[in-house]
Amino acid sequence: MSNALQTEPKKRRVFAIISHPDAGKTTLTENMLFSAGAIHQAGQVAARGQARRTQSDWMKIEQERGISVSSSVMTFEHADLIFNLLDTPGHEDFSEDTYRTLTAADCAVMVLDVAKGIEPQTLKLFEVCRLRDIPIVTFINKLDREGQDPFELLSEIQDKLALDVVPMQWPAASGRRFKGIADLRTGEFLKFVKKEDGGEHSLTRMDGNSLADHFDDEALLEEFREEQELAKEYGEFNIQSFREGHMTPVYFGSALRRFGVLQLIDALAEFAPAPQPEKAKKAGQMVEIEPTDKGVAGFVFKVQANMDLNHRDRVAFLRMCSGEFKRGMKLKTAENKTISVHNPILFFAQDRELAENAYAGDVIGIPNHGALRVGDSLSESGKIKFAGIPNFAPEILRRARLADPLKAKHLRKALESLAEEGVTQLFKPDIGADVIVGAVGSLQIDVMRERIKTEYGLDVTFEAPMYQTARWVVSDDEETLKAFIDKNSSNMGTDLDGAPVFLAKSAWDVGYAQDKNPKIRFLTTKERA
Repeated sequence: MSNALQTEPKKRRVFAIISHPDAGKTTLTENMLFSAGAIHQAGQVAARGQARRTQSDWMKIEQERGISVSSSVMTFEHADLIFNLLDTPGHEDFSEDTYRTLTAADCAVMVLDVAKGIEPQTLKLFEVCRLRDIPIVTFINKLDREGQDPFELLSEIQDKLALDVVPMQWPAASGRRFKGIADLRTGEFLKFVKKEDGGEHSLTRMDGNSLADHFDDEALLEEFREEQELAKEYGEFNIQSFREGHMTPVYFGSALRRFGVLQLIDALAEFAPAPQPEKAKKAGQMVEIEPTDKGVAGFVFKVQANMDLNHRDRVAFLRMCSGEFKRGMKLKTAENKTISVHNPILFFAQDRELAENAYAGDVIGIPNHGALRVGDSLSESGKIKFAGIPNFAPEILRRARLADPLKAKHLRKALESLAEEGVTQLFKPDIGADVIVGAVGSLQIDVMRERIKTEYGLDVTFEAPMYQTARWVVSDDEETLKAFIDKNSSNMGTDLDGAPVFLAKSAWDVGYAQDKNPKIRFLTTKERA
């Protein structure tokens, strides 16, 4: 076994950033990249470091609306480690994309707005993390604005998320009174100065009278000292409890001002786990694929088309789970389809570099022409199948209509391509020529309309169809399932994989059909076979 195969996976850290919209997630992402690039160049941001500041929001609709609607993958180095940052959409209409991205993460940073605390989407994303036992580091953002009492925020995290909290830092007030943050472990104080250029902030020891030099308000200083002592009562940080998903260390700062961002990266370097074993099916048996296993293996958690409109590209994002990947290797899917990987990509938002090799914990892009789908497993043997990534039943169904009906074939191709990415779902009713688009939220439909216009040059409108609900139907008895499909042909369709789908006018109709057909299961989630 090569020495690199033993040592390289231990240097990787794969983490996602999750938050409610407008909590500052994208700003934190970009300033983490900047801070890491600056430090890697010994305080000087070289041209390559500047390139890493490229916005992770690359779609036109993202730039216009100021939101993230697609996951991005970015790589940076810090403290002799390689970080793979998975930036996820914050908007609830794209929770499915976020869920898929979290399957590739070993740790998550939960960003909270100091003024708003835990918001509904934060709660949903946390539940996804809990399902996968993903350890969470909490970053309370926007300390340069007026916010809630920190003790109340910590209580809210404990109560709503059922997590043990351990503040690793403590803020001196917030908003206009904000003076900085104290490191409760090292006894250092990071002084806040509102720097327009986002330059480095100075650290000082909190011994003697030095702390008083940073406060022009004695009452605030005394209040800060009292709160520090109370904060220490939360107890010691336990890394095992953190990695099991029971405890969260809490950090404070201002992503916009790049204040506290470096300290957050240091925390991830210290606490975030290296790549862990992944469960998979091999030769019909469930096994654990170790990061140091010799054979290359990984799974596709995202597919993105047309990131570069000049090349009409299509890239599958592969999370490496084991082995030493080398450019030019041939990998096989679990269905024994061979993929030659000649131009694997490492991502720096819009910028890319060719990956000559990769190890467990790396995320590489594999250009392909529709050969790979979300949930596909890739390995040298083709005999490894990782646990599937589920699709969720859509909450909104729409029928696509073209201004120019002669371009129907082009529309079908565009809809299929976007559905393969996981942007939306596509259903073909058994009766009629229409195709039905399914989405979790209305913003997904807006994104699809914009992308079809921008990337395919088609003007399309989406109308409400006669159906309002879609459920996958399965049964242990094939004859029973076939009889149900034949009897309900006017309500049946298929998804992109050809799986049968029951299309109903309302949720009540689904319940009625279920009562009448107890041997049929109506599913709200489906994994690709």
